[in-house]
Amino acid sequence: MLLGLLSLALCGLVAWIAYARMKINKMAELSEQLPGPQTIPLLGNARDLGGLNPNAQPKDFFDATMMDLAKKYGSLYRLWVGTNLFVILSDPDLIEVILSSNVQLDKGTNYKFTFPWIGDGLLTSTGTKWKKHRRIITPTFHFKILEDFVEVFNYNGKKMIEKLKEKADGQEIDIYPYVSLCALDIIAETAMGISINAQDNNEADFVKATRNMARIIVWRSFKPWLQWGWLMQLLPTGRLQRRSLAVLHALSSQVIKSRKTEFLNKQKHNAASGGAGDDNDVGAKKRRAFLDMLLEAAEDNLTLTDQELREEVDTFMFEGHDTTTSGTSFTLSSLSLHPDIQERAYEEQQAIFGDSDREATYQDLQEMKYLEKVIKETLRLFPSVPMFVRCINEDVKLGEYTLPKGCNITISPMILHRNEKYFPDPERFDPERFSSENSQRRHPYQYIPFSAGPRNCVGQKFAMLEMKATVSKVLRSFRMLPGSTTNQFPELVGELVLKNLHGMRMKLVSRK
Repeated sequence: MLLGLLSLALCGLVAWIAYARMKINKMAELSEQLPGPQTIPLLGNARDLGGLNPNAQPKDFFDATMMDLAKKYGSLYRLWVGTNLFVILSDPDLIEVILSSNVQLDKGTNYKFTFPWIGDGLLTSTGTKWKKHRRIITPTFHFKILEDFVEVFNYNGKKMIEKLKEKADGQEIDIYPYVSLCALDIIAETAMGISINAQDNNEADFVKATRNMARIIVWRSFKPWLQWGWLMQLLPTGRLQRRSLAVLHALSSQVIKSRKTEFLNKQKHNAASGGAGDDNDVGAKKRRAFLDMLLEAAEDNLTLTDQELREEVDTFMFEGHDTTTSGTSFTLSSLSLHPDIQERAYEEQQAIFGDSDREATYQDLQEMKYLEKVIKETLRLFPSVPMFVRCINEDVKLGEYTLPKGCNITISPMILHRNEKYFPDPERFDPERFSSENSQRRHPYQYIPFSAGPRNCVGQKFAMLEMKATVSKVLRSFRMLPGSTTNQFPELVGELVLKNLHGMRMKLVSRK
């Protein structure tokens, strides 16, 4: 038995080496012209990224790629991670060539680690499938539909405030877990139309499975031995992934089956009654979840299979949770660290609501112009997704360099947004950078927290609305004082999203 396993492992290693040499030879000639650190045969730049250290953490990888190498090699440099070539860009003109292209639409090879969870959904799909799904999904973010979601933001935000009030005595707390559970409740209700009550039961199987899968995707991204699927399945990480996926997929599949049956029954009822619309028994319009709108939007040749529906719902759960948690938490933390900016943001809330405790409306959220500038400045310094990757399908000429087909173009908002060439005094937190006057003069690919071009974030308006609603609730309820968190670069780590290693620690004092 052992001899058979060893033989299998040896065959796998030989096959991998042969494949690696063939792939590397095709790219090596062009990649040698690009600036970057010296490589080790087969292992590439694993040493530079901490990948040879079994105890390496995401922080080690983040430090190496995000700042040090950019300062040394400039706005275009290359890294080899095993058999994969990455070219890191942080210049708006170069970034525009890639992101504005209608041809270079394939996501990077490292996105494959998300496949077990979200499959071939909008985030990872390409070609005709991506275009078809994008065409179906884009209308679901019409402002009239987003307006219906404000009620969900308010309900779950209010629940978070009640839990924070228990800590509003000036003691230091980490606000990140509170925001995270609130965001998870919001995305479950808006994506699937169900209440998972994460804020009341943060040890629920679904909540733990979501956290586990996020960690596993990060681990596989920078630990070479976990990148071989067959090997990972033999390790504890593989067993944890199987258990977590069983929970996540069972829930989304169950919800899809239920909502689809409900949708088909409604169609039959409407046909029989001559089209009575979607009002319920008391005449109030029922709020639709993202899944409901996918079912309603599908027409003939655009109909989605159950698997495609699950992939898109799972994609929304994956993309719409940690990203808004990161943006909201960094915004609240930034306000605690800048009392003058916090006071101005609070005065705007007072101008809109006065001393009223009423819930925010969609129109109220549109009037929060200064808060929007605060959030945009937060996303400049702390972009929720600090890097994203495209795998190019043909050689691409960028300035004096030719990038080889098959390499991974890595766009780094984290580096771009902190370049003093584009944002003077880049470390200073200044929301006025996003005044109408200052924004008009900006290169369209100079500020890209939601990516840009044809594959920009389809849910960016949803995310901005949710962040506004959540931050507004905290602002109206508490005065935020600084804690031990500083958000200086040594505290930051890029996993699936940008986080602070020590959490978002602050002190809350009730305003009433």
